[in-house]
Amino acid sequence: MRQVSLSSALACLVLPVCVGISRAEEVVLPRGDAKSAIVSGYFPNRLHEFVWRNWNAVEPADLAKVLNTSVDDVTAIAVSMGLPAQPIVPPEMKTRGYVTLIRRNWHLLPYDQLLTLLDMTAEQLAFALREDDFLFVKLGSIKPQCEPLRYQAPDRAAQRRATEIRRLVEAEFGEQLRRPAEPRFDFVRQLSSLPLEMSAPSPETDHVISLRFVYSYLAVYGDPLMKPELDPYPDGLLRRLADVGVNGIWLHAVLREIAPGGKDFPEFGAGHAQRLANLQNLVARAKKFGIGVYLYLNEPRAMPNSFFEGRPEMAGVRQDEFTALCTSNPQVRQWMSDALSYVFHEVPDLGGIYAITASENLTNCASLGDVRTCERCKTRSDTDIISEVVATLEAGVHRSSPTAKVIVSDWGWKGHGDSREIIARLPESVWLMSVSEWSLPIERGGVKTKVGEYTMSAVGPGPRAIQHWETARREGLSVAAEVQFNNSTEIASLPFIPIMDLVAEHCKNLAAAKLNGMMIGWTMGGYPSPNFELAKRFNRTPAPDIAASLDQFALDRFGSEGAANARHAWTQMSDAYRQFPFHLNVAYTAPMQQGPANPIYAQKTGYRATMWGIPYDDLDLWRGPYPREVFASQFEKMAAMWRPGIMELNQAVEKAPAHRRDEVRADLRYAQAAAIKFQSVANQASLIIARDALADSSKPLTADERQHMIAGSKCRLESEISLAHELFTLTQEDSRIGFEPSCQYFYLPLDLVEKVINCRWLLDRLDKERVDQSTESTSK
Repeated sequence: MRQVSLSSALACLVLPVCVGISRAEEVVLPRGDAKSAIVSGYFPNRLHEFVWRNWNAVEPADLAKVLNTSVDDVTAIAVSMGLPAQPIVPPEMKTRGYVTLIRRNWHLLPYDQLLTLLDMTAEQLAFALREDDFLFVKLGSIKPQCEPLRYQAPDRAAQRRATEIRRLVEAEFGEQLRRPAEPRFDFVRQLSSLPLEMSAPSPETDHVISLRFVYSYLAVYGDPLMKPELDPYPDGLLRRLADVGVNGIWLHAVLREIAPGGKDFPEFGAGHAQRLANLQNLVARAKKFGIGVYLYLNEPRAMPNSFFEGRPEMAGVRQDEFTALCTSNPQVRQWMSDALSYVFHEVPDLGGIYAITASENLTNCASLGDVRTCERCKTRSDTDIISEVVATLEAGVHRSSPTAKVIVSDWGWKGHGDSREIIARLPESVWLMSVSEWSLPIERGGVKTKVGEYTMSAVGPGPRAIQHWETARREGLSVAAEVQFNNSTEIASLPFIPIMDLVAEHCKNLAAAKLNGMMIGWTMGGYPSPNFELAKRFNRTPAPDIAASLDQFALDRFGSEGAANARHAWTQMSDAYRQFPFHLNVAYTAPMQQGPANPIYAQKTGYRATMWGIPYDDLDLWRGPYPREVFASQFEKMAAMWRPGIMELNQAVEKAPAHRRDEVRADLRYAQAAAIKFQSVANQASLIIARDALADSSKPLTADERQHMIAGSKCRLESEISLAHELFTLTQEDSRIGFEPSCQYFYLPLDLVEKVINCRWLLDRLDKERVDQSTESTSK
């Protein structure tokens, strides 16, 4: 009897494509250890997949240009699959959504065609891949090999499959695809306009934490000062942030782009005058709202190896095609100091800088822990190098602006020896900032581990932060915490998550830490939310009672009739969130951001899940230290515990005063979307477990076991279809769902329609296999 295998039944889902490499990508663009791209077998071919993935994202004329064909040909492909003939393409997609376009075409186009699609030069794309918050890392540090894609008239097989897709789309979604929806990026318009009602500024006299700064929900990460039309902080956003207690904002800057290089680096500083003029404008506008502006620096940035021809004495640690500017060289330190002094002289009202000295970027020779490969640094300790870099930054800032704040994060210092030694050697004027919950011991699903970065599921502060703050205070430094009150890497594709009990508990705990400042959002988490408003209420002496504050906040937000339901909802969802199986691998690689938008793969793709980019099917990286079944069951448990909270929140919304109802409906949408994503992660993990077990010839299953596993997989696929439908409706209603500023849109509404096609295709194959098996058994 022939056995049914989930992997064999779905084997056509992943097909390799071979390619050649163009000269442009060899010279400029990174490739990594390239291998064959993934092509989705449920589309007729790559051409149809390309058109689908980019419909409503790229103008048909631009798609036609990539394919070297006509708009009519491209439109005919789209219509044949049930897509509307006239797509609605957000004009902001190429300017505010280019990361989304890169990610969704990463396995479809070679670099040359990707440049055409994006309307970018190779140099612009190379800059984005390196400087847009580690974008190439988020894409896996691999550019898949893709054959050039050209239009060819569909053959009969492709036409038949396109017709099947059209019928499926019409049956599943009907007129939903053609109904008006909130355009992607509409939140930019919403947040840019000044609110009709503005709260009066709160008195600062009772505020315990003097600085509360965030990142913009609207900023384009890579080079935000070069394009004023992409204003990262319009007045409407500044007003809203001020209303919820924010008095500082930060934005990414590369020092060589905002200051000249002097005699040692004459190639630095191109366009710096324009950037500084735009920065000055932002500083002046923000000041009107009582908000200071801070530059996020990760310096000195590594340069291409060719940069050091004629400068061997400045070359430090090497990493592939890039080499660090060695800070043991006094000329490098002098440039850094002079450049910062120049910036703060030209923009004297700047609030200060926020610096990370050991991030994923190669900067100083100790930044990535391989200092021994540098001739000048190999005899120096990490403490020597990092403390010297901080002292250089501090001297440059304070030479021109003695009152500006120099905030230094200890992120990445773990593993660089005893971090307290670094802290003891910092200038007294520096502020030391630590991730609040780092090193906090937790236990989830019987697995004990420690928090390794941002989380909302475990409430800080943890032992590492407490120890570092104590050391810093003894040395006379001010101290600050990095916290996430809106969301975290656990689930950042929603602007905020209504888990108010956890927010209140963290605020209450931090009140005892006597902090000077608080960064309440990395690139994720900067939305002017009710979570921020709640945190603002704790920023006073004495710190208020948690229960009383939550009761009052529920009353203010949902009115007297809905307050009790809201309080129950917050507690139930907070308790559910405490079950999150936190680990760095889970937070950065598992598919919480995509939820049901992540496809189901029939065979192992062979691709490793990327840091906050593309999860693929890499369950063994997703799960971190948690066994496969425990990982799946924890997300199942979260979803089950979360659902009663949604019911309570729905009642709270229905009972809320009419003038608040539209606002609080957003709370409900994000709670519903979170539950969908938790359940989807459980489904995907369970499907992968079943797929791999059915394909494992070393551990044969009985016929009954196989049938049971296949039946369970079919139930999971049906669940994914339902979840995709639900999330599609929510994304159509709210342009903020699926978005995060540095990653932009993790998914678009059509990706959820594609997921239904994906799952139905898989179910059909399983049903055909069952019929074939039954026929074989009967004939025997």
